[in-house]
Amino acid sequence: MGSDGLPIHEIASISGVGFGFLSLIVGVHRRWITEQKALARASRMLKSLAAVKRFHGAFPHFVNASSGRTIPFAKFDDGGDLVETALLVQALICVREFFDGQTSAEIVLRRRINEIVETVEWNWFTRGKPGPLFWHWSPRHAWAKNLPIVGWNEALVCYVLAAGADEHSISAGSYHSGWAGDGKIRNGSKYLGVRLPLGEPFGGPLFLSHYSFCTLDPHGLGDAYCRDYLEQVHAHCLINYRYCCTRYAREDGWGLSACDGPDGYVVNSPGDDHGIIATTAALSSMPFLPLRSRQAALRFLEWKNGALLGRFGLMDSFQPSTGWVSRTHLAIDQGPVVAMMENYRSGLIWHLFMNAPEVKKGLDRLGFHQAGSYEGTGLQEARQCSSSAC
Repeated sequence: MGSDGLPIHEIASISGVGFGFLSLIVGVHRRWITEQKALARASRMLKSLAAVKRFHGAFPHFVNASSGRTIPFAKFDDGGDLVETALLVQALICVREFFDGQTSAEIVLRRRINEIVETVEWNWFTRGKPGPLFWHWSPRHAWAKNLPIVGWNEALVCYVLAAGADEHSISAGSYHSGWAGDGKIRNGSKYLGVRLPLGEPFGGPLFLSHYSFCTLDPHGLGDAYCRDYLEQVHAHCLINYRYCCTRYAREDGWGLSACDGPDGYVVNSPGDDHGIIATTAALSSMPFLPLRSRQAALRFLEWKNGALLGRFGLMDSFQPSTGWVSRTHLAIDQGPVVAMMENYRSGLIWHLFMNAPEVKKGLDRLGFHQAGSYEGTGLQEARQCSSSAC
């Protein structure tokens, strides 16, 4: 879908491809697809990715799905997008760790993945300075986009991968002075009765706590700025839920994030509410607000006698006040739902990613520690939801 809301059928977002890879893993794990079919699909996807022009190892934001040609995302954004690349790379690492057998197909798959993972020039995107990573670089416009990747946003995994790379890695200083702003990332205020450790007031759109944490397990994960990232993502989700309870009818469900809107793609949050509920927001919060996420799922299914049901499941979004319903399914919204629901059930994606060597190295170099991990609890609520505060 273009920024004007009109469908572009040959467009593919690189992050969406990454979430597609994660869904493929879940498909095998849940026996929706055979391992052989998944390997064949993953191999075709990797072959297509190999044909895409990269920029110091980074992929563009959008490509033509048939030709692999770069589709400019915006003015000055027709080159490498480091965050899109990171969201692809996190998924490729999980695929590599999942298909760990010694068949020829798996060996070739892992080699092709490493050819992508190991050639991203993360340090190029610091612009030769000890400060933050920068989001974009274009051979035509160089650094004209001039957007540093600083927290709190969806790109924490970008710094973890950049620090853990064997080649082209960044220093811990880029994380501390850039991402964390030497502590400016901290919040600590209460919103709707919930203390938010990091980030902007009310937490912002929920994808900020979904994209990186599809792979990074927040349970017991802490660093110099947040003692437990589970507290951060749980607080963010809970604030979003409580805000929606004051703004929307109970039967509408809840969840504000970036999604399709009547006039095109739009970012929704408690601080910038366009009256549009994104189905991904509540559903991708399943590991952090299980009860509220399940309730939202039921309300979405029942909304106006199934008006949100489409060919590929729930539609992307809807506007309760007008009855408008999105005509689209977006990979960057659907993919996190699949990954997060599986993480809630089994911790599969978290386990694969957190045990990868470059991830362990990156977390260690940035000063992270992890007191525990999530192994999946089925119907039990997440640790933070054991109290009535949920």
